[in-house]
Amino acid sequence: MVVIWAAELRRAVRSGRALVLLGLYSMFSALVLLVVGFVTRELQTQVNDKLMAAGADAEATARAADEMHQGVLGFLTSNDTAMMQALSQVPIVVLVVFKITLFFLPAYIALMGFDQVSGEVGPRSIRYLTVRARRSSVLMGKFLSQATLLLGLVLIIDLAIFVYARILNPDFAMGLLVVNLLKFWGATIVFSLAYVALTTLCSSLFRSPAVSLVFNFILLFVFWLMDSVGRAVADTSLLRFVRYLSPSYYSGNLLHPQLAEFASSGAAYAAFAAIFLGGAYGVLRARDL
Repeated sequence: MVVIWAAELRRAVRSGRALVLLGLYSMFSALVLLVVGFVTRELQTQVNDKLMAAGADAEATARAADEMHQGVLGFLTSNDTAMMQALSQVPIVVLVVFKITLFFLPAYIALMGFDQVSGEVGPRSIRYLTVRARRSSVLMGKFLSQATLLLGLVLIIDLAIFVYARILNPDFAMGLLVVNLLKFWGATIVFSLAYVALTTLCSSLFRSPAVSLVFNFILLFVFWLMDSVGRAVADTSLLRFVRYLSPSYYSGNLLHPQLAEFASSGAAYAAFAAIFLGGAYGVLRARDL
């Protein structure tokens, strides 16, 4: 497993795929940062202009800015008091980018690893691996190589986002930057592992990488629909329970300061990852390679 993991990781880096993936992630993050930064500045400018026109002093202006910050923070954290207090010193732009990234990452992960298994099952090159290693080792090696590559890419982009936030907000202390960088990075990784496992499952189901990719996107849409419908219906409807079958439902507490809340979300994502990897192993074991 370790040998396959190292070989797959070296192949991804040497082929230039890692640079392409980094460029795609960077472009998306930069676009979100620019849009969020522009909207934030425009809203702040409008509020300040109205207060100045009304004759408000500097203290009133600062108080209005703080109220707007708390309002946006409450919206992003579903008005969870503990989370609002823990994230009160984190720039809003970081929180907004994090929330939007959670919608982008599943599709990004699908693009990153849709051919990890099907790309070798189709031409039957995988049989040379299965002769020398167990199928479970091949599967886990490929899964871990994708997870490791994603871990590094997310760290690079998160570091750039926090540095950008630090430049725009000089009062964002370096100690807080480091602590929250590790916290946001860890939350993103916990969230992503279930989707890496889902991509591994989809790649194991078909011999064609294109079919694997399309099926992966279909499942992502189904999970998103289940979460959306489950949240939208009334609490008395039985449809509300379908949201618990979607991985994205459990993302709300990934930044929660209380260990029990974070652990419940982490356990849910670990369970999804185990289910998807178990399915992938079952498919690979039953398939004639």
